[in-house]
Amino acid sequence: MREARLYGVLESGWVRCLTCERLCRISEGRRGACGNYINLGGRLYHLGYGRLSAIESRPIEIKPLFHYWPNSTALTYSSWGCNFYCPWCQNHHLSFTHPTGSEPVIEPARLVDMAVSRGDEGLSASFNEPTVNFDYLLDASEEAKRRGLYSMVVTNMYLTEKALKALVEAGVDGFSADIKGCPGMRGALVGVDHSRIFRSAKLALDLGAHVEMVYLVITNTNDSEECYEWILKNHVDMLGPEVPLHVNRYYPAHRWREPPTPLEKLLRIRDRARELGVEYIYVGNVGSSKYESTYCPNCGKLLIARSNYRVTYFNLDHVGGRYRCPKCGKEMPIRGRYVEGKRYWW
Repeated sequence: MREARLYGVLESGWVRCLTCERLCRISEGRRGACGNYINLGGRLYHLGYGRLSAIESRPIEIKPLFHYWPNSTALTYSSWGCNFYCPWCQNHHLSFTHPTGSEPVIEPARLVDMAVSRGDEGLSASFNEPTVNFDYLLDASEEAKRRGLYSMVVTNMYLTEKALKALVEAGVDGFSADIKGCPGMRGALVGVDHSRIFRSAKLALDLGAHVEMVYLVITNTNDSEECYEWILKNHVDMLGPEVPLHVNRYYPAHRWREPPTPLEKLLRIRDRARELGVEYIYVGNVGSSKYESTYCPNCGKLLIARSNYRVTYFNLDHVGGRYRCPKCGKEMPIRGRYVEGKRYWW
């Protein structure tokens, strides 16, 4: 265990976790909502530190991140637990399970050694919510940065400002940020302030990180016109038109049995996003390269084609560290470098 970096001491031996926006008040011997932080003797400890549930190399495009180190692979790791517990979670066997404290610990240096030995360009904290493994995430990212690897997270962005700043300072510069819903959403996540996800995404951008938003459109849950209008307008007004938006299809999982999102609904949201000015919109989980390719928003030229989470065509000029459309010269928002010729095996 490690003593947590972010917590406050309260009265009568209670503590307050300051990592995520739940701001859990925790009494002696109890854990916070994510199951990873425990109050022992009036101090908060990270019980789940380094107790990883999965480790494997995966394409960066599967996160999804389409404008961050294209065609690279990241050593992807996860822990246990979550702070949201979405009832449609595809990884519920990880997110709904808490660490016992008896699991083996993978030290950060060993994790980075694994990434280097496998030829990965970076690390990715994913599968379950990464911030429940916050202190380990900081140490692993600092070690990756020292070794010349990138660090990114797939997250619900329900972070406090202090936690987000600490992540970026540690070397996390890529965020695949899930937007789960909107105010007034019924049936699930009713206690979540969804505006805070946009606030955190804006802060990450202001700190110099790369952000792509992911909107999983769940049938009869967060797919109303009122809901997607709120999401799209917040995207444009708070984050800007150049921040990529992934509009993804939902499939029934865990406790949620609503039917898969109709393609027509996804395309309607995509078209509305274009009307509002979003420049890079992708429709995911439908198995179509057409909807996952990048076109220049200025002249319409095909710039990047993708298939099966790999780049199959890349046509951008690279001048002075910037990627530009070879036809009209528009600068493209891409973080990192294109990893040419790298293949991935399934």
